[in-house]
Amino acid sequence: MDADAIRDAMSAFGPVHLRRMFGGLGVFRDGLMFALEADGTLYLKADDADAPAFRDAGCEQFLYRKSDRDVAMGYWSAPLAALEDPDIMAQWAHRAHACARRHAARKAGGKTVLKTDEIRPRR
Repeated sequence: MDADAIRDAMSAFGPVHLRRMFGGLGVFRDGLMFALEADGTLYLKADDADAPAFRDAGCEQFLYRKSDRDVAMGYWSAPLAALEDPDIMAQWAHRAHACARRHAARKAGGKTVLKTDEIRPRR
């Protein structure tokens, strides 16, 4: 899936920023990575609360090979219906973006997470 196809699929979700990462693309909104593209497949961020919905939709978890074992990451392939319909993709993208926000909040230890453009210098 190339950058234009990702933007088209996300059109009902809203504008996204794409960045080259590890031979694929990271998909960002509000400074948070909520999706990635690897080897032509779009994956959406999901935690333990969201994984069953992705599994039920027939999605596969993103795996990468490290040394001699597969490592599972918190990303799942986008449902086929979402790839074919931007309105359905928007629902799944909102879910993935909410997961990215939860993850960022946990990482910040409960502190408010600001978008890069919201950070202002002290006076």
